[in-house]
Amino acid sequence: MFENRERVPTPRSIAEAVERVVNTMLPAINSRIRSTRTFNVTGFTTLPVAMVYTDKSEVFAQVAGISTSKRQAQTFVEQLSMETVIVVLESQGRSALLPEEVISAILRQLTVNVIYEPLPCQKVFLNLAGDIDEKLIENCIIAGGNTVTGICRINGGMNMCEPAKTTIAAIPPQHLSISGTLSTTNIIMANWSRQMWQNVVNRAVRMLTSGSFGSHFFAAVATVS
Repeated sequence: MFENRERVPTPRSIAEAVERVVNTMLPAINSRIRSTRTFNVTGFTTLPVAMVYTDKSEVFAQVAGISTSKRQAQTFVEQLSMETVIVVLESQGRSALLPEEVISAILRQLTVNVIYEPLPCQKVFLNLAGDIDEKLIENCIIAGGNTVTGICRINGGMNMCEPAKTTIAAIPPQHLSISGTLSTTNIIMANWSRQMWQNVVNRAVRMLTSGSFGSHFFAAVATVS
């Protein structure tokens, strides 16, 4: 006689079963649920060159990595923001021992919208060197070849970028703020409190400060509402 043995589920089969629940049963519920949080990141005073843009060929030759259009600079900020938030949420999911398939399914229900106004650089001055074109309104000061530290404005025809005339202006605040929304239709994340989302964004900012752009974002502060 054949022995009647129950089939023992494997970890993979369990993960696949959970993913089927997420992908088939929950969307019917999630379609009626949407949660949106607004975030704002401020407090940084310098910019990586990828967050500013120019359409001048002479600037391209001077500054490697500068964005070639406003949209390209915005895309850079969007991707940077999205990637850091995703890494934080993936880490939280793994800490909760969720299968990778479930984490991926949950993240597919998240939308990150980013608003950023890039700084236009029609002319650049590397370490305060160069002459100002008085027809230009804003000219960018770039230190070390990759950090925008300020701008030069024309004031009564004076060359405001000469080192002896320490009247270089700070980068205008509208270029030093990243804002946007975090929207989810996932039934679990849709019920997260404001503080839980605040913790996610705080961790994302800390990731930025410890990464290759840390010198720009080390003093950044995030708020979530």
